Amino acid sequence: MEFDGNAHSVFLLNYHLILVVKYRRKVFDNRISQRAKEIFSRIAPSYNITLQERGHDLDHVHILFRAHPKSAISKSYPRS
Repeated sequence: MEFDGNAHSVFLLNYHLILVVKYRRKVFDNRISQRAKEIFSRIAPSYNITLQERGHDLDHVHILFRAHPKSAISKSYPRS
């Protein structure tokens, strides 16, 4: 296991994000899952996060990622 750190601390923050479709409708196929990965990869540097693993089923997506303690996970990302 590899830890992250800065001048004064060592940390390892893993988040497991599950995005569920409203009413659990079956809409996630490989094409939509790939698009979700592209969007996540585009916004990840803005939050200082790293994609570890992802997967999908027909009605939800799982994303496992690492983050820095200063990352504001809940704030909206800057649009480009």
